[in-house]
Amino acid sequence: MSKAKKNPSSVSLDTLAIGIDIGGTGTKFGIVDRNGNVLFQNEISTRGHAEVESFIDELHVQLSELIERSGGSGRMRGIGVGAPNGNYYTGTVEYAPNLPWKGIIPLAKLIQNKFQLPTVLTNDANAAAIGEMMYGAAKEKKDFIMITLGTGVGSGIVANGHLILGHDGFAGELGHTIIIPNGRFHPGTGKYGSLESYASATGVALTAVEMLEKSEEDSLLRKVPKNKIDSKKVYDAAIENDKLAKEIFDFTGKILGMALANFVMFSSPEAIILFGGLTKAGELILKPTREHMEKNLIQVFQNKVKILISHLKESDAAILGASALVWEMKD
Repeated sequence: MSKAKKNPSSVSLDTLAIGIDIGGTGTKFGIVDRNGNVLFQNEISTRGHAEVESFIDELHVQLSELIERSGGSGRMRGIGVGAPNGNYYTGTVEYAPNLPWKGIIPLAKLIQNKFQLPTVLTNDANAAAIGEMMYGAAKEKKDFIMITLGTGVGSGIVANGHLILGHDGFAGELGHTIIIPNGRFHPGTGKYGSLESYASATGVALTAVEMLEKSEEDSLLRKVPKNKIDSKKVYDAAIENDKLAKEIFDFTGKILGMALANFVMFSSPEAIILFGGLTKAGELILKPTREHMEKNLIQVFQNKVKILISHLKESDAAILGASALVWEMKD
C-alpha cells in the first residue's frame, strides 16, 4: 500500500466528493473538489483480498483517514465508484473476470452501509467518460465516445449529453464488438475477432509475436524473448525507426480506425477521446487510426469527427472519473 498523497493546494470549505476506482490489481481512491482537484489520494490492493468484506474493511480504514483530513464526512456529498462490469442501475459488480470476487457483488450497497454516505457505481469506462465531460477534453461536449486503450479496450458513449447505459446498465462495450469475423481468440470472453483482441496493449503484443513469426524482417524485437514482448517494447523499437515495429502500429491503427468508423456511424459524435497507455505512442498509432477511420466512413460523416487525447492527468484520471459520478447524483 502506498502512502496517502496530498495535493499542495489547501482544502476549501466547499462540498467534496469521494472517487474510488477498483482495478484488478489495485484500488485508487481520493477526495476531489468541484474543480477537479484531487486533494488527497491513496491506494490499496484489490488482489490481496479474496473476500469482498475484508476489502471493504481496509478501504474504510484508509479512506476514513482522508475523509477526516478533508474536514469530516459532513463535507462529503457522496461516493462514486468505477469498477469492471459495474452496473449503474443496480450498484452491483457482475461477473467481473479480473476481480477476485466472483458472481454478483452488491458493491455500492456494501460501501454505502460502511461509510453511511450516498454511493453510486458504474463501470470504469463510463466513469472515465463522465470525468472527461466534467473535467477534461469533453468539457461542454454533449456527443462523444471515450475509448480507453489499456490492457483491454473500454468505452463510454455520451449522446445528447447523456451517458448511454442501455436497459440493463451494460451498454457501450465497444471493445467486445467483433471487428474481424473469426479473428483472434479472446480468452477472457471466448469470442473471436473483437476490437480488444487487437487494439489493446495486450493485442499489440500479440500482433508483434504474430508478425515476427510470419516475417523474416530484421527487427530489434527479435532480441526480446517472445513472452517478454509488450507494447512498450514495440514502441521503443518503433522510435528507433524499426520497420516491423512501425508496421505493428500501422496494423493496430488500421483495426482501431475501422472500428471507430463503425462507432461514428452509430452515434455521430463530435469527438472520440482516447485515453490509456497506448496513446503514448502518439502519431505512430494516431495517424493510421485517423486515416482508416476516414477511409471507412460514408461521405456524410467524413471530416467531422475529431480524435482527441484525454486531457486528464493519468495518475488522477480514475479517481476523477469516479468522483464525477457524485456531482451527477440527484439530491
